[in-house]
Amino acid sequence: MTIASVRQFFLQHAPDIDILELGQSTATVDLAAQAHGVAPGQIAKTLAMRIDQDVILVVACGDTRLDNKKLKHTLGGRPKMLAADEVAALTGHPVGGVCPFGLLQPLPVYCDVRLQDYDIVMPAAGSLDSAIRITPRRLAELAGAAWVDVCRTDAP
Repeated sequence: MTIASVRQFFLQHAPDIDILELGQSTATVDLAAQAHGVAPGQIAKTLAMRIDQDVILVVACGDTRLDNKKLKHTLGGRPKMLAADEVAALTGHPVGGVCPFGLLQPLPVYCDVRLQDYDIVMPAAGSLDSAIRITPRRLAELAGAAWVDVCRTDAP
């Protein structure tokens, strides 16, 4: 899976979107922001978690943190982050390359409203050195995501 499944997804659903492969790791927010020359907030990190028995993905700005109280209130349960091997097994993407596209199986996707602060955001594209440039609105549309307010920018 990984980048191949993301490439196939875009060929079918958004052939105008190009996958950017840099040949250097962009697996962390800081590495990705530096490599792409954008603000850390423009890196759209995709976080995989379990709420009760359900696995969900939350796409958030790279400079925000999940707010567990908001998550619990908005999505109805206490979130638990998945281990790296579980993330790869459920999404088909390695941690650092997880995105809401080209998934092994359909998963509910939520986009934090702070993504809308930017004209362009950059989620990974299924590998540790790939990303796409996309508007937040189109990201949510292609991922079938619901908009939620589940993050904060302040320190815990």
